[in-house]
Amino acid sequence: MTRYLLRRLLMMVPLLLIISGVAFLLIQLSPSDPAEVALRVNAIVPTPQAIADMRHELGLDAPLWQQYLTWLHRCVHFDLGTTFITRQPVADELARALPATLWLAATTLAMIVVISLVLSLLCVSAADRWPDKLIRAGLFLLTAMPGYWLGLLLLWLVAVKWRWLPVGGIDEAGAVILPALTLACGYIGTYVRLLRSNMLANRHQPWVEYARARGLSERRILWRYVLVNALYSPLVALGMSIPKLIAGTLIIENIFAWPGLGRLCVTAIFERDYPVIQAYVLLMAVLFVVCNFLIDTLQMWLDPRLRRGVVR
Repeated sequence: MTRYLLRRLLMMVPLLLIISGVAFLLIQLSPSDPAEVALRVNAIVPTPQAIADMRHELGLDAPLWQQYLTWLHRCVHFDLGTTFITRQPVADELARALPATLWLAATTLAMIVVISLVLSLLCVSAADRWPDKLIRAGLFLLTAMPGYWLGLLLLWLVAVKWRWLPVGGIDEAGAVILPALTLACGYIGTYVRLLRSNMLANRHQPWVEYARARGLSERRILWRYVLVNALYSPLVALGMSIPKLIAGTLIIENIFAWPGLGRLCVTAIFERDYPVIQAYVLLMAVLFVVCNFLIDTLQMWLDPRLRRGVVR
């Protein structure tokens, strides 16, 4: 087990280097000169001398390999450069926006878990009857809706027309509910189908018949045995959804004026603030790699069969 984890950690090194290379090339492949962009966003006339001075300040006049090694060295020391707009460290800008995105993602994750468990249990209790079919049909329609359209619909209906919740922002109580619900709707249908199919498969296992023979009630069998044994694959899939949730807030944060990483990135795209875009891409990619490693570790810990396979 330890040898397997060490091997996976070593495999992450070249992968992270490739990711850093792709993030670095974003500026090099940009259609406009970053030095000229840095001058224009600060209302400075981009004369040839001013562009040359800015390229020297940004280190763009050095050979490409030297630029990459310098940038990689800074990233390792959490120095992601300076924004073109505010001239503040990019790491500080990300640190200010990250808590709001994590709060939104955590709330969304809680909604996904609670709603998926409740609806899947209802579906299994009424399997192939009208409540089960009605829930699945509703979830199919909900999953098919584009997130931005659903967000605008909830914003107009719940916040503007009925005035039940705040229109946007983060300051008022309950402001996180609408953006979190919009994000959760894209995942609930998947996890309900996964849990439902697993629980229906487990209900026909011999150990369930043994539990019935012992006189246990159907409700206790469903909650204590069937549900617990059906949670393995949904938990693994849910773990992989965490980086998707954080990266998927890009559009929703802008719809609900949520001051998180997604809104920061969209603002940087419109203003062509390349260091912020570069840092955002690198952060999301590293998050996916790290979460993938953690989920693999969780699988090894939960399933002894996988550990035996690694040892062999």
